[in-house]
Amino acid sequence: MMKNKKRVFVLLGVLVTLGLIYIGFLQFKISQYSHKDVPKNADYLIVLGARVKGTVPSLAFASRINAAADYLKKNKNTIVIASGGKGTSEDISEAESIRRELVEQGISEARIILEDQSTDTYENIKFSKRLIPKGERLGLVVTNNFHIYRAVSIARDYGLEVQGLPAETPWIAVPKSYSREYLAITKFYLKRYILD
Repeated sequence: MMKNKKRVFVLLGVLVTLGLIYIGFLQFKISQYSHKDVPKNADYLIVLGARVKGTVPSLAFASRINAAADYLKKNKNTIVIASGGKGTSEDISEAESIRRELVEQGISEARIILEDQSTDTYENIKFSKRLIPKGERLGLVVTNNFHIYRAVSIARDYGLEVQGLPAETPWIAVPKSYSREYLAITKFYLKRYILD
């Protein structure tokens, strides 16, 4: 009986240790992609949508839009694809929310392309790829720092030459955002390396 209990505790200890190592690895990848130098004069940005409360972007979403606006103001020839469909509790599409906020910050509508059908990160990239003007090569994926590793990896899987433009994650959203992202990256790995 005691031997069985000991084995259970040893097994639990091993599983916990492996889990912590795995989380550490994921955090390393997220941090690695969040701290790369962002190139100037990218041909295009893809701003990934997030939750809209009515017509108002959530704090994390607003951070993405602000990061895109700052870049667009400094790089006048860069265009932007606003990507995101309309969720069930949203009054407007996430793409439209991006457009409105960018225009309010002084970005010309002529530089904004709407992609308003996507429902997840895979579709954000897949549908946005179709809208990239021919000849445009270097792109930046704009999303929160916790999401940048997976988003850029998916974009590269779709054959895009992209880097990440990370936006800060509001501290209040950090625990939930990172825990959900660890699960999302795990699902991404399963899809990429095992299921497909």
